[in-house]
Amino acid sequence: MGAVQWVRSLLFNVSIYVVMLIYAIAFFPFALFSRAWAFRACHAWCAFVIWAARWMVGLKTEVRGTPPKGAVVIAAKHQSFLDIIMIYHAVPRGKFIMKRELMWAPLLGQYALRLGCVPVNRGKRGAAIEQMKKDVEREFAEPGQLIIYPQGTRVAPGHKKPYKVGTGVLYEQLGQPCVPVAANVGYFWPKRGILRKPGLAVVEFLDPLEPGLSVSEFMKTLEEAVETKSDALLAEAKGNHEPN
Repeated sequence: MGAVQWVRSLLFNVSIYVVMLIYAIAFFPFALFSRAWAFRACHAWCAFVIWAARWMVGLKTEVRGTPPKGAVVIAAKHQSFLDIIMIYHAVPRGKFIMKRELMWAPLLGQYALRLGCVPVNRGKRGAAIEQMKKDVEREFAEPGQLIIYPQGTRVAPGHKKPYKVGTGVLYEQLGQPCVPVAANVGYFWPKRGILRKPGLAVVEFLDPLEPGLSVSEFMKTLEEAVETKSDALLAEAKGNHEPN
């Protein structure tokens, strides 16, 4: 049965990237002239991935809590590509803090620019934060949900990695609520490898942190909220998961 799940996972992985290319090309002329069409293209592809995961590999998804609709910062647990897809699909106008190098990727870079994603140079921490602040000020003129991953990279479930202060700087600068998001998706869709496990992958939008906290207090509260709930979701996944 493990071999069958691996083959199903391989077919699933191939299909989602083939469909990504088809959607990207089909929507591209419209996305060039209208940012709304860029959002539609990305939401359509996310919907396809969520649908395909359910019937191709038996991986169901669930969004808990209340996804924000207004202008907020979303500070999310990042475990795999799936949490990006689920969070983006749940909000109307998502945009990301992303590595500047990705802006040069064919089609992906053009779509990122149309969505209003914020490119960041990775380098010395202080310089990176200052550049991020300037980019956010420029790109955040149009309201939306700015999605950032406080740990800066994908972190496997159950593992720990420090939270970077840049999230706190943006929270303080923008003066907007910050919505923490917890996840257990990496248990089913790991950072590396082909295998996708069946089960229920969850992302959960937590209570927003309102403006006014100090950066240090905000970072402590954010980390505690996201890590505590993510650990609980991981325990739930392990308890409910039955090998296929």
